[in-house]
Amino acid sequence: MMNKYKIGCLIIACCLSSRSFSQVAFPLYDGAVPNSKNLAEANLNNDKKGYAPTITAFVNKTTQKNRAAIIFLPGGGYNSVAYNGGGNGIAEYFQNLGLAAFILKYRVPTDDFMLDKKTGPIQDLQQAIIWVKEHAEEYGIDTAKVGILGSSAGGHLAAMGSTQFATNFVENPKHYSLRPAFSVLLYPVISFADSIMHKGSRDNLLGKNPSPALIKQYSNELNVTSDTPPTLLIQAQDDPTVPVANSIVYFEALTKNKVEAEMHIYPHGGHGFGAYNKTTPDNWLERCKNWMIMNGWLEGAK
Repeated sequence: MMNKYKIGCLIIACCLSSRSFSQVAFPLYDGAVPNSKNLAEANLNNDKKGYAPTITAFVNKTTQKNRAAIIFLPGGGYNSVAYNGGGNGIAEYFQNLGLAAFILKYRVPTDDFMLDKKTGPIQDLQQAIIWVKEHAEEYGIDTAKVGILGSSAGGHLAAMGSTQFATNFVENPKHYSLRPAFSVLLYPVISFADSIMHKGSRDNLLGKNPSPALIKQYSNELNVTSDTPPTLLIQAQDDPTVPVANSIVYFEALTKNKVEAEMHIYPHGGHGFGAYNKTTPDNWLERCKNWMIMNGWLEGAK
């Protein structure tokens, strides 16, 4: 069932004098936003909940072709989208490497404006992959090199996109592959098991009393297969918000299924350190760059 409320075109261009890029935000959907209700009542002018989901492209003027793309999914506990929590810095970093970088403002799950709040975020992630592949020629993207990066609850969403890509949650008439080429998970929420869950994320997405079947379906470590894309995990051991066990159980599941994975756990840094963990001279973004070079996703990039 499709809601017929149409989101008007949103194009925001911001040219920064000290940098060689612009950022442009586009509506994620062309027309009606699926799985929506009562959108006329939402405050779209102060939209922190993603009622009007957008994808922001960080664009370099380049003649480069067949480059990789990365879609960043911010965190926010499935209560808001922490769009400015280091997201621009992360996107700028990858854009300056020569990748096509995007930030997704996905919908936050809510019964007030969604027919099924559990599927809203994954619908928006899959639509973002479709959007990027549809614009591949424009941005010089190799459609086989479209990856995702998720932080905190955005990491849960990225892991869902990496384990449940075989299910189409949105219309996909051109039959694009929805499997990410790679995923980078930054202090991610992975599991909804009682022992290591981030309760706020689970409550917001599934409700306060989810069934065991729902918990299993949305605990990503239980849904890894040999087809799950290669993954890089980054977290701090002293994370007070999302237990570091989330990264560990996902790494173990990837290893069990013979999926190539790399994990870096810093002793300090807490939660939400964004583009740079200031407690260490080591830069996780540089580690991510090296990982991407090793796997061929940065071939020919700066």
